[in-house]
Order: sequence, then structure tokens, then C-alpha cells
Amino acid sequence: MVAFLEKSTGSAGFHQIIDFITRSHICYALTKKPEVCVSFIKQFWRSAEILTDDNGTVKIHATIDGHSLSITEGSLRRHLKLDDQDGITSLPTTEIFSLKWLFMGYATNSDKLTFQKGAFSPQWRFLIHNILHCLSPKKTAWEQFSSNIAAAVICLATNRKFNFSRMIFDHMVSNISSPHKFLMYPRFVQLCLDMQRHKLQQHSRVYSVPSLTMKVFSNMKRITKGFSGQEVALFPNMLAVPTPSASPSSISKSSL
Repeated sequence: MVAFLEKSTGSAGFHQIIDFITRSHICYALTKKPEVCVSFIKQFWRSAEILTDDNGTVKIHATIDGHSLSITEGSLRRHLKLDDQDGITSLPTTEIFSLKWLFMGYATNSDKLTFQKGAFSPQWRFLIHNILHCLSPKKTAWEQFSSNIAAAVICLATNRKFNFSRMIFDHMVSNISSPHKFLMYPRFVQLCLDMQRHKLQQHSRVYSVPSLTMKVFSNMKRITKGFSGQEVALFPNMLAVPTPSASPSSISKSSL
């Protein structure tokens, strides 16, 4: 899906997290909405195979309308503008259950690595909701998320880069060998295809990528199972607005 990040009717109470997401390196990947050709996506996943070149780079190779296409972790990173090459891919379990996690309002005695989205206060829930619906290869219940998404949220909240590119690419690779393969990540596949659009003829059947709507705000405000009812503020670094004169690299280094 595509994220809804407009400060529209009903968005009161979410402006801080909207501003944070809009400034983040995942904004383009959350919101870019290409025109997705159904035939291209079906051909891609039907013909996709895993290859490794002489340099050891793993790539997904597919044939679409007679033309070859290769997708790598690097090409995904470039096309989704994620800038996360040196990003973290996982966090120790101890950190996931550390005080920082509790400071986000998630209080539980369980040591399970499956977490409940509804246990968070609305702004944190909104952040998790967008990542689940727009970036993750979700297979379980939508109210739950795994440790890799937990790591992504913690990294975002503590001004560290999480390697979303690798997460997306690894799940694409796993999908190819899965006995239950599905048409995963149509937006992202199409963005890679668009770099070779001059080779491909547009097909008439287009998939309308669904978007989250302003109803998401009212849904995030609902009292859900596990939620204490206490509003938990975003971290101070999430509210800081970078000065125009500072470069992204200097902001990142000075904030760590």
C-alpha cells in the first residue's frame, strides 16, 4: 500500500509523527505510487530466478516481454532512495526488550518476539502501521509484527539507519523459492522496471495500488487490546528539525 501522510481532517495528534516520517529516509518508499502493469509483475515473478555474478553479487533475474531485467539490493536501494547501505539489519533481543522499547509504551511480561501493534499509543502505532502496510512482506495477522520490524522501528526512533533495502530484497529472494509464491512488492518491482520503460510497451491492464486514507487516524486512536490508554511522547530527537545549513551526513553523525 501507499502511506497517507497528509495533515487532513482528523489528523490532530499525529502531526509530529507525520513530520518525522516525511523527513525520514523511508518517505519516498512509503509514498511513491507508480502505475503498475499487471502483466509485468506476473511475468517478473513467474520467470524470476536467483543468480550470482562473478563479484559475488546476488541478483534476481527475470524476463519480461522478451527483455531481461535484474534487481539487486543495490538497485532497490537506489530506486527507493533509501540510502541505507550501512544500515543495521538486526538488533539483539536484549535491546528490543530494553528500556527504549518500554519508553515507546510497550509494556509486557512476555519474551515472545511477536509484538502487538495495538499495545502502543497512537503516534507510535501510526509509525508501525505504515511500515507494516507499505514496506513489509506481511504474512501474519496485521495487528502483529516480528522482531525485524521491531528493529526497524527502534532504529528509526533512535536516529540509526535500518537496512530496509536488504530486508525487502531478502524477502523477494525467499519468495522465489517459496511453494506459496505470490506477487510481492508490485510497487517496488515496477519502479525497477520503469528504469527500462523505453524497452517495454505499456500494457492496458493496470493495477491500482491501494492507498491508506485519512480513516487511518481514527483507527489509530481506538482503544485496543493491550493498550494502557497512556499517551507516550515521541523521543526528542524525532521532533528535532534539521537546520537548512546542515548536511544530512553531519546531522546523522552529530545525532548519534
